[in-house]
Amino acid sequence: MARKHPKHGPYPDVEHEDDAPPVAVACWLCGRPTGKTIVWHHPVPKSRGGRDVVPMHSICQQTLMVNFTNSELQRHGLDVEALLANPGVRKFVEWVAHKDPDFTATIARKQR
Repeated sequence: MARKHPKHGPYPDVEHEDDAPPVAVACWLCGRPTGKTIVWHHPVPKSRGGRDVVPMHSICQQTLMVNFTNSELQRHGLDVEALLANPGVRKFVEWVAHKDPDFTATIARKQR
């Protein structure tokens, strides 16, 4: 059986979407555009019945995990303003506001 298209190379009649610039999605927590890596975060943890996902930077997700327990995240739900009321999170968002979208750093672990 003969091939409809050549084995190697692109299809001749298909337009490439590589020329279009990638759409920058805003981070749910800090509002900055996401970079190359997008973390799809469950604001309400899956273990607590959460199904919705929001785009975030990995550093922003780590900050939430350090500052809140799963029970606290469940109580806040999708209310980002309630999360930003936490002094640690507010300080982080103000600090990261002027960083590059692909900026990463180590986050201190939870103090239990």
